[in-house]
Amino acid sequence: MSQAQKRDRRFRLNINKKLMHSFLAMAAIFCCFDASAWSAGPPSGKGGYEDLVSIYDAFLASRTPAAWNANFNEPDAPNHGLIDYGSAASAARLNTIEELRSRLDGLNVKAWKRPRQSEFLAVRAQMDGELFRLRVSRPWARDPGFYVDQIMRFTFTELPLEGDDKVRLERQLAAVPAIIAAARENLDDVAADYATLAIHNLTKPDGVGHGHPYRAVPPAGVIGWYEDLHARALESQPELAPSVAAAKNSIIEFNDWLNASLESFTAPAGVGAAQYDWYLKHAKLLPYTGDELILMADREWERVFSFYTLARHRNRNLAELEPAQSKEEYERRIEATDKNIRDFLTREEIITIPDYVGKLGYNAPFIERPGGLNFWEAVQFRDPHPDHLHAVIPGHRFDGLVEDNNDHPIRGRLTDGVRTEGWGVYLEEAMMQAGVLGDRPRVDELIYLFGVFRAARVPADVRMQRNEWTVQQAVDFMREKTPWLDENVARVDAEIYLRRPPGYGVGYTIGMLQMRKLLADVSAQKGEDFVMLDFHDDFLAAGRLPVSLIRWEMTGLDDEVSDFWNTEPMTE
Repeated sequence: MSQAQKRDRRFRLNINKKLMHSFLAMAAIFCCFDASAWSAGPPSGKGGYEDLVSIYDAFLASRTPAAWNANFNEPDAPNHGLIDYGSAASAARLNTIEELRSRLDGLNVKAWKRPRQSEFLAVRAQMDGELFRLRVSRPWARDPGFYVDQIMRFTFTELPLEGDDKVRLERQLAAVPAIIAAARENLDDVAADYATLAIHNLTKPDGVGHGHPYRAVPPAGVIGWYEDLHARALESQPELAPSVAAAKNSIIEFNDWLNASLESFTAPAGVGAAQYDWYLKHAKLLPYTGDELILMADREWERVFSFYTLARHRNRNLAELEPAQSKEEYERRIEATDKNIRDFLTREEIITIPDYVGKLGYNAPFIERPGGLNFWEAVQFRDPHPDHLHAVIPGHRFDGLVEDNNDHPIRGRLTDGVRTEGWGVYLEEAMMQAGVLGDRPRVDELIYLFGVFRAARVPADVRMQRNEWTVQQAVDFMREKTPWLDENVARVDAEIYLRRPPGYGVGYTIGMLQMRKLLADVSAQKGEDFVMLDFHDDFLAAGRLPVSLIRWEMTGLDDEVSDFWNTEPMTE
C-alpha cells in the first residue's frame, strides 16, 4: 500500500471514529477538570443571554493580559507597571477562568435561537483556549522569547525625545532589568527549540524585519538594536546613554545565561498529539484532527502546485514580471492595485465597501537588501495584488475595520484566527477566479505561489506541535515545497507557528478550505437565487467567529457543530 493510500485510509478511519470521539477520551485527566460538570449538549439551565454577555465581559477582563499592556505611564505603578506572569498570578487567573467556564453550563442555551447558540460556542471556545494557555502552553514559563519580544520594541524610537515621550522611554529602559529578572524567575520548564530561537533573536537579525524600522544593514538582533540606540543616544541625547547601556548589559547577561543553560533545557516545545487534537476541537472549533489537516493540506498543495506549473507553461513565451526598482515605482504599483481592486469589488458586486473605509495602506515597505529580496518582497514588488487582497482590501485591514464598526457585545469583540487568516487566503485565488486580475499576465503565478506556501505550512505546524519535527526540519520542508522561499522567511514563519497557540499556521489553508466549502454549500442551497454580494456581506456581518459556526448560521447544516457540544477534559 502506498503512502497516499495509507493516508486516505487513515482519513476514512478518523471520520468514522469522530462519531465515537467523546466515548474514547483518554482517562488521564490533565490538572483535575471535573468532566461531569462539562456540557454534553446545549446547557438547559436558567441563565439568559444577558448572562452570557456578562460572563464574556468578565472573561475579557480576566484573561492573561498581553505584555504590551504594561503601564509605563504611571510612575507609581508596581514593578514599573509590568504584567505579573509569576506562578501565583497565573494560578489566580486560572481559578477565575475556571469559575467563569463553569458558569456557562448554568445558562439556558438549549432554548436560544441558532445565532445565540453559536455565540455561546464561540465564547466557550475562547475560554477553553485560555485554559489551555494557562495549563499547557504557559509561554511565560516555557519560552524565553516571551520576554525577548517585550524588550526589542523599546529601541524602535527616534531621538532626541522630549516631554512625555522621553519620560516613557526612560521608564521602558528602567523596566528592562526587571523584565530579565522576571524571565529568570518564571522560566521553569524551558523548551530547547524556544531557547535556541530566543538566542538567535537576541544576537542575529531575523532577515524579515516585521515592524522594524528600516536599516540597509539591520542590527544584529535585540542586542544589536540596543547598541544602535546607545550609539544614537551618545550622538543626539547623551543623558539617555547610561540607561540604554544598563538595559543592554542586562540583556547580554540574559543571553549568556541562556547559552550556559541550553543543555539543561530539555522540555518539548510542542504540546503533543493528544493535546493538539483537543485544542483543534475545543479552542478552534475545527472538525478535523491533526492527521486530517495534513492530508487536506497535502491535497491542496498538489492542486495549487499543479496549477502553478500549468500557468508557468501557459505563460512561457511572456516576459517574466520584474520587481519594482524604486520606492516611487513600487508605490505607484500599489496605488494602481488598490484602485483596481476597489473598482472591481464594486463593479462586479463582490463585496460592499462601507463609506467609512478609506485608505488602508500596505504591508511590505520598499527595501533594498544587500542579499536580495526575501520571499514576500519577491512577490509583492513584482505585483502587489496577492498581498493587497490578503492583507489590505478586502483582507485583513478591511476586515478589521468592519469589526471595529461592529458594536455587537460579542461578535464585535471576538476574533478567531482561523477565520481571519482563512478569509485572507480565500480572497487571493477566489478574486483571481472572479476576474480581478483582468489583463495582467503572470500575476496568477504569484497567487499560486502564495497558495503553495500556505499549504506547506500545515504539516510544519502540526508536526512541530506534535514534537515530530524541530524548527529546522519544518524550515527545510517548507523550503523544499515552496519556490523562492528563503531561509529567513521560512524560519520566522516556523517560529511564529511553534510559539503561538497551536493551529495558527494551519489556519491559512484550512480556513480557506472552510471558506470554499461554505461558498459551495450556500450556492448549492440557493441555486439561481444565489447572490455573491449577499454571500460576502452576510459572512462579514457574522463577525469573526469560527467558520464552522458561521456555516451553521448561514446554511443550517449542523454536521460540523453537533460534536462541539460534547466536551472532554484535557488529557496528558
